[in-house]
Amino acid sequence: MQWAVTLAVIVAAVLTVRPLGLSGRGLAVAALIAVSSLALLARHLPESRVPPRVALVWLTLGVVAAAALIGAGRSGSGYLFAYFLVGHIGYRLPLRQALSLAALAGLLCGGVLYFRLGPGHEQLAWTLGPTVAVPVVAGILGRSRQRAVEAMLSSAESAERAARAEARTSVLTERARIARDVHDVLAHSLAGINMQLELADALIDTGDLAKVREANSKAHSMVKESLKQAQWTVHALREDALPLLDTLTAMIESSGRRDALTVTGTVRELPARATQNLLRIAQEALTNATRHAPGAHTGVELTFDDASTTLRIRNGPPTGGAGAGAGSGMGLIGMRERVALLGGTMTAGLVTEGPDRGGWQVEAVIPA
Repeated sequence: MQWAVTLAVIVAAVLTVRPLGLSGRGLAVAALIAVSSLALLARHLPESRVPPRVALVWLTLGVVAAAALIGAGRSGSGYLFAYFLVGHIGYRLPLRQALSLAALAGLLCGGVLYFRLGPGHEQLAWTLGPTVAVPVVAGILGRSRQRAVEAMLSSAESAERAARAEARTSVLTERARIARDVHDVLAHSLAGINMQLELADALIDTGDLAKVREANSKAHSMVKESLKQAQWTVHALREDALPLLDTLTAMIESSGRRDALTVTGTVRELPARATQNLLRIAQEALTNATRHAPGAHTGVELTFDDASTTLRIRNGPPTGGAGAGAGSGMGLIGMRERVALLGGTMTAGLVTEGPDRGGWQVEAVIPA
């Protein structure tokens, strides 16, 4: 459409502006039409390819040529060049430059007609000259609209990039969560099973079949417990929302502990993410208690208050012999990562007082 309008203005000038020839005033009119046409055609050049100073110079020359054409021609529609050039001035140039150049165009065209310069002053009223500056308003509005569209597109692109980055972050977070779950189930279990099997292998050479059977029995019990833990993990990974209290109760009972759970406060359902992470923390802490404090009493406290939800797992010192040995430390790291994802805090350490003195306590506190 813009190209069609430009060509229509040029064709109308060539067909109507007179005199037009190869000598004298006709040659001057032809030259002014050529300059004005080039200035009008240049408005189709992309802004990125034309420096601002060059645009200012070319539009100024175009406005001067258009005003001169009004004075040089005795008839025709040469004034259309001034209208469309001033409109483009509002679109292409900054506001201050656009208004200044539009005012100059209005003064030049108005002056040519007011002072009756050239042979065509009888054809046009001098009041037409100042109206040449009016299209600058349309150009400024068009520029504002274009900038708004560009801003919207840029915002949409930024939002898309942010969405892609968030998706990548979600994938990495999910991978980290799965890694923690796999560790919680496999690390201690496989380490303990491997230790018992190595012990049984070493005892075979001594001929002490009773101790071999004892080590083999412990390995079997660890395998069964690991299978239970694996079932809980798969269930947690497949479900979006688990009932915290019911699931925690079933988990404690399946580990052979009854009446170990104490609930304080008004029970409420937590978001799926919080429930899942609290269950995994409980699972890891109970597994650690079984591994490192065999025979010890273990208690689980779940406290609901207005500001937070607290999960506390405490066990006494081991009474059933040595535990399965030192762990990798990744279990505590995983639990802290889970609590941090929920915006809460976690503490873990030895119990220094009370009936469970010498045991271990894990406490996770998350916002309500």
